[in-house]
Amino acid sequence: MKQLYKHRRALILLTGLAAIMLVMPAMAEDAAEKIAATSHYYNTFWALVPSFVAIILALITKEVYSSLFIGITVGAVLAANGNFERTLENIFTNGIVASVSDSYNVGILVFLIMLGSIVALMNKAGGSAAFGRWAEDHIKTRRGAQLSTILLGILIFIDDYFNCLTVGSVMRPVTDRHKISRAKLAYLIDATAAPICIIAPISSWAAAVSGFVADGSGLALFIRTIPYNFYALLTIAMMLTLTIKNIDYGPMAKYEKNAKAGDIFSGPNPYENETDKVPEGKGRVIDLVLPIIVLVTCCVIGMVYTGGIFSGANFIDAFSNSDASIGLMLGSAFGLLFSIIYYVARKSFSFREAMGCIPEGFKAMVPAIMILVFAWSLKNMTSFLGADVYVAGVIEGSARGLQMFLPAVIFLIGCVLSFATGTSWGTFGILIPIVLEAFPWSQGNPISIVCVAACMAGAVCGDHCSPISDTTIMSSAGAQCEHVNHVSTQLPYAMTCAVVSAIGYLIAGIFAVHSIPAVIALPMAALLMITVTVVIGRKTDEAEG
Repeated sequence: MKQLYKHRRALILLTGLAAIMLVMPAMAEDAAEKIAATSHYYNTFWALVPSFVAIILALITKEVYSSLFIGITVGAVLAANGNFERTLENIFTNGIVASVSDSYNVGILVFLIMLGSIVALMNKAGGSAAFGRWAEDHIKTRRGAQLSTILLGILIFIDDYFNCLTVGSVMRPVTDRHKISRAKLAYLIDATAAPICIIAPISSWAAAVSGFVADGSGLALFIRTIPYNFYALLTIAMMLTLTIKNIDYGPMAKYEKNAKAGDIFSGPNPYENETDKVPEGKGRVIDLVLPIIVLVTCCVIGMVYTGGIFSGANFIDAFSNSDASIGLMLGSAFGLLFSIIYYVARKSFSFREAMGCIPEGFKAMVPAIMILVFAWSLKNMTSFLGADVYVAGVIEGSARGLQMFLPAVIFLIGCVLSFATGTSWGTFGILIPIVLEAFPWSQGNPISIVCVAACMAGAVCGDHCSPISDTTIMSSAGAQCEHVNHVSTQLPYAMTCAVVSAIGYLIAGIFAVHSIPAVIALPMAALLMITVTVVIGRKTDEAEG
């Protein structure tokens, strides 16, 4: 009878949670409309202040959890016009609870947990250690380890979340053996995540961008913009230059110097847990490679499944219409199931031990999950305050003036908006419809394609720099690097690339207006990017010498 009572309590609890999951999205939507109608700060510059507060505090204090929460609190106070009761409601009900109850966010969290569990299984089976031993025999230099990380990041172009965590779990043992700092690993992961996905026609990002074009020609427009996506292409050029020429500058130079002396973290390891204690014995490289191949395959199938490939859609259309959250969640579920069956069948460990890896993987992802939840809550606050409406109005008011400068201006506005809100996809949704309304690309206007590319590049740039960006957080988690360390070391590299990209868009805008092929601006910008990187690197070496 007592056992039955426990089951009844569990059933009531699950029913209550399901009801909350169904009701909260509608409550959040009602809250947004209510705040828009009552807040004195709606659709003003103050809408961006909560994000700026969180970012500045994180960079000053080097503590991200409290910084994000303070940013959420500032946004809640502004949205409530200082009312204490409504401020608490905004922080918890409309902020944290609404973020966790969002179905897309829940899918991402489940994906993270299952991916963490797969990594824990790989480590327990000795697959990571075996790959480390193989890499020790085949990858002889620090340059080779970094180039291998870049190559793997480019190959996993399907989704940035999947890229960050998979590349990190595979390459950590390799980069650790060659004394590459975790901050440098996090940069390489981040630089091959969003910048690669945004120029890959078959990716969740291509699907997202295509969805913002109303006439169904979104994928064709996406492909046309690839040669003009300067920030993504120049990030790859800069990353390869840094690696091949063995250049580092800014805070990264100090972290790499410490790593060569044996301190790869330049401080404590925030992700230290049992999953890092890898047995050195019976594992083989196939124990790492095979589960990853199955995981990639299952994630691709999961994404095209959500896009309707089994209902008659072709592969491209299915990928364009896919739901990344559900697809990745389904793919990782089947990947986890395969990993358990494979390792138990190979007698790497018992079924009971395999089940023990699931909570271990969950624990390894707790820091990333906490930061994601707070970041999503902060995005809710800026959305309630109308940050997107404010920025859209600023752009729309000047969209038709000074066309030759417009690509550079749109790029910079995209950077600021994405940096402040931490969302590149939200930035796409704001800027791309405005640009296409002002300059319809179907009319053959070359400035239209360049401006859409500038929207995408600016969004990725801001996302790359922002400490509250999902991808930045995932890269820290994948590299198991202190999040603030990753942000502070990556920022000088990203800002250098942003400045060169802005110059590239200025040149492309001038060319497009004067009927000169704007694509000529790409090799000019790439040459400038390589030159600037080498010059800064040499100046840094001379200063240290």
